[in-house]
Amino acid sequence: MAALQFSPPVPDAVEVRHWALTTGAELSGLRTSLHQTLTGEALLDGEKLDEVPEQMALVATELATNALRHGLPPTIVTLLSAEDCLVIDVADHDLATAPELADTRPAGSGGRGLLLARSFSLDVGWYATAQAKHIWATFPRRAGRPHP
Repeated sequence: MAALQFSPPVPDAVEVRHWALTTGAELSGLRTSLHQTLTGEALLDGEKLDEVPEQMALVATELATNALRHGLPPTIVTLLSAEDCLVIDVADHDLATAPELADTRPAGSGGRGLLLARSFSLDVGWYATAQAKHIWATFPRRAGRPHP
């Protein structure tokens, strides 16, 4: 299994909003609330998001699911804003393990959340503080911006 890069996210990013999760049942609320924060409008049942908010909501949900399954609660999802990008940062309190990309697993066996994050975001990485392990993903501020 490959490792993710170890580094903090964009240094000038500031917190826009955060969510604390303790169970998988809270993931739907995270998705709706994140959409509303990104677009200013609530997500209706079955409604599709625009490309960037949809990708951010999908990655936030995948990373939060991983943290809830494999980490220690609470899981903290933070939306950050920098001059040229948005950042999703997902933290859990399990400092004993490092995230790994499940690039050698057969299709359909699960564990592909980090790979999905890599495919939809500009960049993905992780870092740890004394209290938590953070996995982050950056996104363009609007659709159509090419990956670096």
